[in-house]
Amino acid sequence: MARETRRQRRAARDAGGDATASSRRGRAAQTRPSQQPVKQQTGRKTTQPRGQFIRESYAELKKTDWPSRRQTFQGVIVVIIACAIVGTYLWGLDQIIRPIVDRVLL
Repeated sequence: MARETRRQRRAARDAGGDATASSRRGRAAQTRPSQQPVKQQTGRKTTQPRGQFIRESYAELKKTDWPSRRQTFQGVIVVIIACAIVGTYLWGLDQIIRPIVDRVLL
């Protein structure tokens, strides 16, 4: 079969000499998208009114469990401390690396 040309294999298959993979499995061959009829759109798209989105968003915001004033203050303090630590670390690293860069590049 390796020495057969494509045309010979197609001719044998069309003559019924070689069963296709789909017929061997016992199912019908699928049609290609170009061979399928064009689907017609039936019905109208349903759109929600614009105000409904605002109402649903407001309802979801009311369900939210917001942090208390104390929790918010604690969160802000944690962020400020973390920024100070990272800033100090980067400043120190810059002070250590600056002389090395000055000697190598300048």
